[in-house]
Amino acid sequence: MAAAAAPPVAKKVPRQLVEHGDVRVDNYYWLRDDSRSDPDVLAHLRAENDYTAAVMSDVKQLEDEIYAQIRGRIKEDDIDAPLHKGQYYYYERTLTGKEYAQHCRRPVPTDAPITVHDVMPSGPDAPEEHIILDENVKAQGHDYYSIGAFKVSPNNKLVAYAEDTKGDEIYTVYVIDAESGVYVGQPLKGITSDIEWAGDDHLVYITMDSILRPDKVWLHKLGSDQSSDACLYHEKDDTFSLGLQASESKRYLFVESGSKNTSFIFYLDISKQNKELAVLTPRVYGIDTTASHRGNHFFIKRRSDEFYNSELVACPLDNVVETTILLPHRESVKIQDFQLFDNHVAVYERENGLPKVTVYRLPAIGESIGQLQGGRVLDFIDPTYSVDPEESQFHSSVLRFHYSSMRTPPSVYDYDMDSGVSVLKKIHTVLGGFDASNYVTERKWATAADGTQIPMSILYRKDLVKLDGSDPMLLYGYGSYEICIDPSFRGSRFSLVDRGFIYVIAHIRGGGEMGRKWYEDGKLLKKKNTFTDFIDCAEYLIKNKYCSKEKLCINGRSAGGLLMGAVLNMRPDLFRAAVAGVPFVDVVTTMLDPTIPLTTAEWEEWGDPRKEEYYYYMKSYSPVDNVTAQEYPNILVTAGLNDPRVMYSEPAKYVAKLRELKRDDNLLLFKCELGAGHNSKSGRFEKLQEDAFTYAFILKALGMTRKLASL
Repeated sequence: MAAAAAPPVAKKVPRQLVEHGDVRVDNYYWLRDDSRSDPDVLAHLRAENDYTAAVMSDVKQLEDEIYAQIRGRIKEDDIDAPLHKGQYYYYERTLTGKEYAQHCRRPVPTDAPITVHDVMPSGPDAPEEHIILDENVKAQGHDYYSIGAFKVSPNNKLVAYAEDTKGDEIYTVYVIDAESGVYVGQPLKGITSDIEWAGDDHLVYITMDSILRPDKVWLHKLGSDQSSDACLYHEKDDTFSLGLQASESKRYLFVESGSKNTSFIFYLDISKQNKELAVLTPRVYGIDTTASHRGNHFFIKRRSDEFYNSELVACPLDNVVETTILLPHRESVKIQDFQLFDNHVAVYERENGLPKVTVYRLPAIGESIGQLQGGRVLDFIDPTYSVDPEESQFHSSVLRFHYSSMRTPPSVYDYDMDSGVSVLKKIHTVLGGFDASNYVTERKWATAADGTQIPMSILYRKDLVKLDGSDPMLLYGYGSYEICIDPSFRGSRFSLVDRGFIYVIAHIRGGGEMGRKWYEDGKLLKKKNTFTDFIDCAEYLIKNKYCSKEKLCINGRSAGGLLMGAVLNMRPDLFRAAVAGVPFVDVVTTMLDPTIPLTTAEWEEWGDPRKEEYYYYMKSYSPVDNVTAQEYPNILVTAGLNDPRVMYSEPAKYVAKLRELKRDDNLLLFKCELGAGHNSKSGRFEKLQEDAFTYAFILKALGMTRKLASL
């Protein structure tokens, strides 16, 4: 039983790590095995898993019940919003009891133009559905299965898809006949999920170097051998990585080479027989560009130190250095993304921490283009929400976008950019008696130590909370890479919220929610702002009676796992329980080792500790280096053995050091998925099991395991 289980004790094999004359002793360095086959390492990971299972065995019934609740909210047999593309509607279908999706299409019965009122026919008289690819069939025999790209050729006859069967994000690309499913040519191996068609008989793709950095872009002619493919560009600077995208017009491909603060672009004209890359924007340190195409212009989003929230410019195809400003830089509005159409541009922005979508009408193709005026701003109803672009059709006036909030299920809208009419095409059905009106979402601001206002998004069920400090809470944070953690919908969350929890997202510095400066104030030598912001949010929530220290649980993954490790060392008294998912916790050692995947590309995010100033700053917050002999709250740590982003050994070492030094009897559990990577398991229901396990741990830590009845 749980009471008899003894935690595994990792053996100590001291290893001296010396940098700048400073000596660190790492007793658990031996846990790193790049081959992932060392018997001692695997035995230790299995012992940790066995211990975790034993300790959690007394709440297995609760975990199973939570899993049933979460799964019970899902409409298992469903289709997403069909996309009218050429002569077909394309969509994904899920089936009852099946982990993965089917990729389907159905012929469009008429040649009518695309409108917001377009509805795919169904029923006995409708054109027959065709299943192009069934992931459930392809996944058979694999513990892990993920399709990273699914690209239909311009003539709709072929499909190229990228497949990962380990979780290491190294893909194999197959080309199939869209009707028969017969393979065309040989698979392309060892590539990223960035693939695009260059006409109907060529593919462009990207491969990685030994540290999994996307460094080469290739042109493949269908039917030829991969070994004869032409390398279009090789990025030799190991702080830069390559990316690939197609213009909405489908006339150009763009290859971007980017670091954390610089990017430049090549373009490829698909219509030309001689498929070569040409320079669109030059390589200038500190200038960041992304591009697309319409008519006789390239459109470019450009960021620099001066124009840090980005500007939107256009240049003629035949004179790319002659730029015209379409949207100038604004201090209070950050341009995040844009989508081009025949007659419009939709600009995705951020203002005051919230997403904003503005649509502008463009002059006719061939006419001169100047600063955009008179944009139409889309209205959204929730106080905090998430909006993202969806694939739309260039030769239409219909903008498709994805909307949700913490209480509004995922919704797909088609917006008529001429009339301003918005039509809901799909809202995910949430079963189990879900009623959005039972829930409240709020936006509050905590004041950081330096006076900065930190936004928070809050969700609770209004008939279950007291707001007197006695409510349990789960506080989530990330705060890195300029990533915006917008308050979107997640059905599993309600298994806590319906037990009286308040759920909060802290939009801390290091993310991009409040603009580029928000990110820059939470990276490099300002990284500690991320951690102190999170602590300040926690203290605001306690002071304002949303929770108490005794009921406050925290959660973060990856760089958010670093956040967990840092705040647990800084303020272990503030929290009752913490969940650190695939956490980046051995910061100094990882950043000193350029042979580890992603390290070189990360120096512009965290700093290069080969430089003394960065070394000592990093060492002052790196979780593994700052575990001390003190009391810690209840902690659950997770990892994936095949994770290429955060090596499993980082959380393994972190847990081993915590076990050695902590001075309390609270739970410390480590769960390492031996057949998964950074994103955990691949099946849609398997992923829910992880949520159920996490929530059972939180409830156990809070002593709330008796509340088994469904609400």
